[in-house]
Amino acid sequence: MAEPDDRTLVAELLGRAPQGAFEVVVRHRDGSPLVIENAPLLDDGTPMPTRWWLVGEPERTWIGRLESAGGVDGAEAAVDRAALDAAHDRYAAAREALLPPDHHGPRPSGGVGGTRRGVKCLHAHYAWWLAGGDDPVGAWVADRLSEQGLRADVATGPVAAIDCGTNSTRLLVAERGPDGTLVTRTRRMAITRLGQGVDATGRLDPEAIARTLAVLTDYRSDLDALRVGAVRATATSAARDASNRDDFFAPARAVLGADLELLSGSEEAALSFAGATAELADRPGRYLVVDIGGGSTEFATGTVHADGRIEVAGATSVDLGCVRITERFLHTDPPTPAELATARAHCDEIVAEALDRVPGARSADRLVGLAGTVSTLAAVDLGLAEYDRAQVHHHVLAVDRIRRLSDELFALPAEARRSVPGMEPGRIEVIAGGLVALASVCAAGGHDSMLVSEADILDGLAASLLD
Repeated sequence: MAEPDDRTLVAELLGRAPQGAFEVVVRHRDGSPLVIENAPLLDDGTPMPTRWWLVGEPERTWIGRLESAGGVDGAEAAVDRAALDAAHDRYAAAREALLPPDHHGPRPSGGVGGTRRGVKCLHAHYAWWLAGGDDPVGAWVADRLSEQGLRADVATGPVAAIDCGTNSTRLLVAERGPDGTLVTRTRRMAITRLGQGVDATGRLDPEAIARTLAVLTDYRSDLDALRVGAVRATATSAARDASNRDDFFAPARAVLGADLELLSGSEEAALSFAGATAELADRPGRYLVVDIGGGSTEFATGTVHADGRIEVAGATSVDLGCVRITERFLHTDPPTPAELATARAHCDEIVAEALDRVPGARSADRLVGLAGTVSTLAAVDLGLAEYDRAQVHHHVLAVDRIRRLSDELFALPAEARRSVPGMEPGRIEVIAGGLVALASVCAAGGHDSMLVSEADILDGLAASLLD
């Protein structure tokens, strides 16, 4: 339902009082209504065929001029007839689904603007397109306006970033605040273990795919509720290694309405660097950012300037992560000294090679750690009974403290780790593998402390959409 102020504004724009329920679904950047979504029935039960209605100015005037110049005939000639017919059918089906189940009176008919075929009203097509509808006529109208240098001054809504990692699937919905900073609307994480067994089989397990799709379906409800305008969804190490990734990508696209991007390791590292250092302008300098994931670890270096500019110098990714190390080396609960020694030797070699490949990795002023292993260790260090992002974010872990906590956790069986304050339940079985990788990073990097960042690849993905 429209707020009282919106009803007043829409009445002023239309020159008359609205006769039914509606909601403002697209606004100008100044907050004024641009497109409203009508209920399928007016207050007196009269069918309302036009679901999306263009109410904003100057857009209504622009479309009126386009129609006067033969725009309806132009759209009829330019747009593929089959695509237009399909759009009418989608529009009608979506509107029909909104009718009350017990409604037995007259029903709205036709497709866009109440017509079944062809083009009746460019205003209605453009309104649907502005509201995110897949309308070929609306897209044609936008192109014609663009040729005249005209573009609707639409407020940018929140954007969503989704990361389908080896161990967890995460969501960030964010928008830009008045000061240009990233403002979080919601941030969620679920342990889905998409990469379960991939290191051994080279394939995604059907049960792991099902778990991850269930979480994505849950996230889809957040995208709808928060009216997310753009989505960037990525898959990383587990999908890179899996020969059957399409078994996951196709249904994921159906759920999200957006393609999953398969990021390369260097792309993943650069995005993690951008997200992790975005809030560090007050601490300018050269940074090494390390993201220890479930199946891979990313290393990126660069400079953060006092004016907020970020320059990435280099990035790489290696097949080293908490799930991969656990499945490959740590078979005993708790891991034996021999298993830990073998895992450490393997990690030391790979980390040293990675640091040699990235410019400035060994001379960075500061070390920043990302992802679940680092966050969990910070929460354990803080003794948090419940996760508190504000306390974990930018917590400083001394390297000596990392060693002591790691040794304590290595000695505990999985069931005993469960009672450790700060230990995330979904990380109990794989935390030892992550800590082995973290120890190698600390030893090779030569730093005496690590800055923990809860801003990471999700923040980098969201910023890429908003920018």
